Amino acid sequence: MTDRPGHLPERLALLPNAEAAEFLTEGLLTGREDVPSIKLNQVTEPLPHDDRRGDLLPLRDLADDAMAYCRNNGLKATQADAWLAPRLHAALRLTRREAADPGLWNHLALGVAPDYVVWRHLPETKDGKVAKVAAERFRGQYHKQAFSRLWWAAELFRDGPDYEPVVTACGNQDILNTALRMSVINHRPTAQAIVRLVAKGVINTGREVNALVGAVNASAATLMYDVIAPDAERESHSLLHWIDEAETARQVSRTTLPTGPDEEPTPEISVSTLVDYFSDLFADTPVRGRDEPEEPEEEN
Repeated sequence: MTDRPGHLPERLALLPNAEAAEFLTEGLLTGREDVPSIKLNQVTEPLPHDDRRGDLLPLRDLADDAMAYCRNNGLKATQADAWLAPRLHAALRLTRREAADPGLWNHLALGVAPDYVVWRHLPETKDGKVAKVAAERFRGQYHKQAFSRLWWAAELFRDGPDYEPVVTACGNQDILNTALRMSVINHRPTAQAIVRLVAKGVINTGREVNALVGAVNASAATLMYDVIAPDAERESHSLLHWIDEAETARQVSRTTLPTGPDEEPTPEISVSTLVDYFSDLFADTPVRGRDEPEEPEEEN
């Protein structure tokens, strides 16, 4: 099985897409080979900042601890998402502009923790076929790449400094696989309302999540959610202050949830308005196979 890199530099780096493609070998995707880490680090580019946010070891330790958390508690690899997402977000302390650079995520997946990506996303062997990790888990779109998807889920589903909604969202693979890529999730009351319906048990199965998210997205074409459920005005100084605090921040806790930027929480009245609206919307939404048993969730 793919092992942790033999060479780990002190700092994170950027690995451009073109260079990353060279390391996406059949051996790596099937978990039979390691990444040639020295060669990889010869083609990386330095981060545009030189502060503590670029320290590599804390991210490597998080990947190790996420795997240990699941193994020690008898959990599936998919259950690492809910544990890792808020901690990854709190450890990196990025702006959205910084997080939009795929080079950072390429380096995390290939240069820092390729063993984690293989462990988390290698599917079970079926019908005698060789199982492979999808290449997009190493180098892919923001909602597919192994680490990028977790960071963006934490960014879009946190409620100001509160990461508890992120745990709920990332505990449901269908939210990660479907809702994350929809632009309507950028509206915080919408994101919080969907998470609340999951937490309350109004929607439970993957089919129900997909049906609700599809209905919410379709309804957004005719109903402006930001009008009926306005968000609080968000200011950048809280985020920038939180980023500056990275220089003196302690290691992200493994036992309690971290605290995010001290931003204004989502207005409760707006979330409640959309919870009621989405509940009614879901009641009228057809769910494929509603009365049929749910298939096991995808492991990859």
